[in-house]
Amino acid sequence: MTSTRALAAAVTAASAAVIMACGGSSSGATGPSPTLTCSTLPDTRTILIVNNAVCPQALTVSRGTQVTFINNDTRRHQMNSDPHPEHTDCPELNQVGNLEPGQSRQSGNLNVARRCSFHDHLNDGSNALKGAITIQ
Repeated sequence: MTSTRALAAAVTAASAAVIMACGGSSSGATGPSPTLTCSTLPDTRTILIVNNAVCPQALTVSRGTQVTFINNDTRRHQMNSDPHPEHTDCPELNQVGNLEPGQSRQSGNLNVARRCSFHDHLNDGSNALKGAITIQ
């Protein structure tokens, strides 16, 4: 019985260590992933921020889709819908908001067929940090 308790304690401690090492969630990430690039995006519903640019800059998704923004850059970005500074065209994109290096966040459900343009609110003059999502 004592060995069962010791084993259970060891498994619990090991599980806690793994969870802490992995961060437990994408919002707790501490830095950019060195292996993720525009050519290795996990799927077609993902926008990567790297080297002060977004890729892809044009994305087409089906209605009801959420788009994941991943900040693989070395600085913070704040992704919002156009126009700047009102951010009123596509409120679902405003759910992304602030992204620290290494963080990822999803948009709201993109339910209406339309074109949603977005930009980095902190660097709104940069064309490399602008893009559009077409919802079909």
